[in-house]
Amino acid sequence: MKGWTRGRVRDDARRLAAPLGVAAGLAAAAGYVAAVDPNRPGRYPACPLLRCTGLYCPGCGGLRGLHALTHGDLPGALGANALAVAAYAAFAVFWCVWFTRALRGRGGVSLSPRARHWWGLGAVVLLFTVLRNLPVGAALAP
Repeated sequence: MKGWTRGRVRDDARRLAAPLGVAAGLAAAAGYVAAVDPNRPGRYPACPLLRCTGLYCPGCGGLRGLHALTHGDLPGALGANALAVAAYAAFAVFWCVWFTRALRGRGGVSLSPRARHWWGLGAVVLLFTVLRNLPVGAALAP
């Protein structure tokens, strides 16, 4: 009976290692961004596209948004980069499904995006990028 319990604990630990490892890494990264304010100049490298062209890339404001989220400021996070906040939320849902499936012993989450999914995602990112650089989408700019 003891062997079965030990084996089961070992199997549970093995199944949960990947999702918990990812969570630990992301928690460490988010903790660093929470502690080291990206709003203060010189803390992080500047966006090369913004520096060279003056245009906002789809990721501009992502660190400031994460910093705001870690401090409980959802409106500030959305103002910094709404697309990044949506991506953080989508990943959180994905991670919860992954963790739950691993916990129940059903394996990981199989993602098999088709070409139309990649094209759709690309279109959303492109539209977001274009809009945030136009006067009409000034609210999307960081």
